[in-house]
Amino acid sequence: MPDFTLNTYKKLLTSLQQQGFSFQTLESFLKNPEKKAVILRHDVDKLPANSLAFARIQHSMGISGTYYFRAVPISWDEAVIREIASLGHEIGYHYETMDTVSEKRTVKSEKWNSEKFINAAYDEFCINLEMFRKLVPVNTICMHGSPRSKFDNREIWKKYDYRQLGITGEPYYDVDYNKVAYLTDTGRRWNGSSVSIRDKVDSPFHYNFRSTQDIIDKIHQLPGQVLFTFHPQRWTNDPVLWMKEYVSQMIKNRVKAVMVKRG
Repeated sequence: MPDFTLNTYKKLLTSLQQQGFSFQTLESFLKNPEKKAVILRHDVDKLPANSLAFARIQHSMGISGTYYFRAVPISWDEAVIREIASLGHEIGYHYETMDTVSEKRTVKSEKWNSEKFINAAYDEFCINLEMFRKLVPVNTICMHGSPRSKFDNREIWKKYDYRQLGITGEPYYDVDYNKVAYLTDTGRRWNGSSVSIRDKVDSPFHYNFRSTQDIIDKIHQLPGQVLFTFHPQRWTNDPVLWMKEYVSQMIKNRVKAVMVKRG
């Protein structure tokens, strides 16, 4: 069975169920973590219909996940957001306002001090959060990290506190990765630390899974609590779209590998 297909994804979920894991949204886990639990985090960077396919699979299996949508046209789809929420999944905000504020500056030569930049990014964050909350409840957030950007979108939390906005948590800050293993398909691979710019955590759990099937085969090696990050645009049963994503990601990985080496 080829990797990064919906069939493979469903096989992974089935294996986790058979291993005795329960499934929690991020908000549920932060409030009341179960001893043997999986958090399914989905970053909806683009192609929101792919995330809806994930959500429907999970719903059919009695599983809940967390979906982080960006506030940009390539991700924002109100019908999809509402339907995923109606299936019992958590919706969160995949924020990137340090990046978007930078792109919107009309005078590129203008020198902003750090505080002014962060203030503008925070103001836009609040506007976008309110926009999301007009559609569905939003109680957790997650940073979006573009490898092409020189900014870390988490910079705004050096000055502001997202909890003051009624936010329960952010996975890069509020999950204890000394207890929770972190597995991400960044780079369209499960051992992509060499091509990851920002999607990293400090953790004593180190794996070198070569494929989703490798995870399934060694699922007994996982600790009691695991957070998976998926980018659903990479997963499809359509052979043409599958090959297009495969080729595109291989090119991106070569570029990102150079960026990582340069630091």
